[in-house]
Amino acid sequence: MNVFWFIPTHGDSRYLGVTTGGRAVNLPYLKQVAQAVDSLGFTGALLPTGRSCEDAWVVASSLIPVTSRMKFLVAVRPGITSPSQAARMAATFDRLSNGRLLINVVTGGDPVELAGDGLHYTHKERYELTDEFLTIWRELLETGESTLKGKYLDVQDAKQLYPPIQKPYPPLYFGGSSDIGHEIAADHVDVYLTWGEPPAQVKEKIEKVRVLAAERGRTVKFGIRLHVIVRETEQEAWAAANDLIKYVDDDLITASHKALSRYDSVGQKRMSELHNGSKENLEISPNLWAGVGLVRGGAGTALVGDPETVAKRMKEYEDIGIETFILSGYPHLEEAYRVSELLFPYLELNQDVTVDLSENPNIVSPFGEIVANGLLPKNLEATR
Repeated sequence: MNVFWFIPTHGDSRYLGVTTGGRAVNLPYLKQVAQAVDSLGFTGALLPTGRSCEDAWVVASSLIPVTSRMKFLVAVRPGITSPSQAARMAATFDRLSNGRLLINVVTGGDPVELAGDGLHYTHKERYELTDEFLTIWRELLETGESTLKGKYLDVQDAKQLYPPIQKPYPPLYFGGSSDIGHEIAADHVDVYLTWGEPPAQVKEKIEKVRVLAAERGRTVKFGIRLHVIVRETEQEAWAAANDLIKYVDDDLITASHKALSRYDSVGQKRMSELHNGSKENLEISPNLWAGVGLVRGGAGTALVGDPETVAKRMKEYEDIGIETFILSGYPHLEEAYRVSELLFPYLELNQDVTVDLSENPNIVSPFGEIVANGLLPKNLEATR
């Protein structure tokens, strides 16, 4: 499986909903998170998009020279950016990063935010526009030119002079839980993403998209967006989950629920229905916890447990077709290390660059502090 992490460009904290334990998201901190992703074995990282975030393309570009292997999953916004401009940006980033770009296609789900960006289409119209956008974008990067006069976009003799490194273009990732979203996925994308719903619901969406893609002579891969809270024991993990929302009160939940209810995103509605604005019964499926979604839009569920249990739940998703896991945790720097150290040993990861320093007896510094100025730390794994 491919395991991605998350670059928290809209803020990071030890607790949800309060400034207590919060930290400034600036370039030094973003570099720390990106370099952890780069060195710990993650495939790459998702950069979020929207008015609550630092711009994903600017942030990702600033992180190219301080990383070497991680991939950047960066959003394009049909209707906000022209397809020709988006194609040029993608080709340039792909070339300068030596083929480390992945594209996250985001249609948007908040009508208020979209209006602020000058986009006033209905949900259905935005997806129709996305279809035209991706037709032009893909054609430009694959062939170097495109012409399309559609309902929403009119592009005449567009040219793409610099090709991307990845062929035919950087892979397209996309999430949409509506019927028209499934159609777009089947027509255009390489990886269909779902938020962290219970496995039975995820399986239903996978089967729909898979059938639609097959009807078009295409195949689509699948991924899931989740938070994760992994600790050495089950008890510690659930305590950490409850600690994350200990300052979240009913007033904050009500305000968040009201704001999120205006979204026309089917996926967001499905996320909100998992908790219904209540802190009661948040474990909606074994080890799948909906607490994050009480105050956060988008991905609102977390896998919670000890490493072996979380790995087991991930493999259950893998068994129904999920190959890519996009994870996150609060705070993102520390949790990246926890996931790598505790969870990765239980997973079969797809790593194109694997460095196992433990095989070299001359390298000891990554594996614990020297004891009493001369004794090597014990390897507990070797004694089990």
